[in-house]
Amino acid sequence: MSTHTLTMKEGVDLDQRIPGEHPRILLIDDEPDNITLLKLMFQAKGFDVSGACSGKEALKKIHEVKPNLIILDLMMPEMDGWQTYQQLRMVTELPVIVVSAARQTENVVKALQMGMDDYITKPFDQAEVVARVNSVLRRSVKKQKLNRLGFSMIELILDLDSQEIVYKGERVQLTGRMFEVLLVLAKNAPRVLPYDEITNEIWGETTLSAHNRLKYLVYLLRQEFLRIDGGNPVIKNVDRVGYKLMTEN
Repeated sequence: MSTHTLTMKEGVDLDQRIPGEHPRILLIDDEPDNITLLKLMFQAKGFDVSGACSGKEALKKIHEVKPNLIILDLMMPEMDGWQTYQQLRMVTELPVIVVSAARQTENVVKALQMGMDDYITKPFDQAEVVARVNSVLRRSVKKQKLNRLGFSMIELILDLDSQEIVYKGERVQLTGRMFEVLLVLAKNAPRVLPYDEITNEIWGETTLSAHNRLKYLVYLLRQEFLRIDGGNPVIKNVDRVGYKLMTEN
């Protein structure tokens, strides 16, 4: 079988940085072996797949992978499947299917009442899982997009449609440029973003004038954060390097 034919028929492992054009699935499971098996299964059926071994990793990866559907395990340490689902709902309305060894009826009922799209128990039949994934994708009539970015540790949500933020439960309407600066930092969090990289992204230039505009906008953003929580400016200046969003208290 030629490489071209294989690519046309099978999905790819997105964690290997191979570009694909098939429906994308994000697998969330704390057992690497489970992720590997599910990846092979879905790739063989024409899906592109990515794996996350924790809820925290999934919340970061969802913005990189931009999946069409999420497969979620419930029994995970630290942040379990229930908590992960609640955090996911802060940033996306993508369909979520539970695949879990927990077979209790109360778990199934709870999952569906919370808004999860399906519940599949282990061990499962591969053909059935694929069929149910395809069914959920067909039923998903809303435009699938990430219209929010959320950082639960500091209680910050960015609404990409309204250009509002919600910080510690309070809504704040930002100017266009203020929101652009915050969005660039949020998309790259928690790394330090060099001044030139920020100004080039927003204005397409790295001049002293652009740096001064950036400095003023960051000052205005900090004032908004400090107005709500006087002990946390949220944006840190790393001297002579750049700015970073403080995503943890």
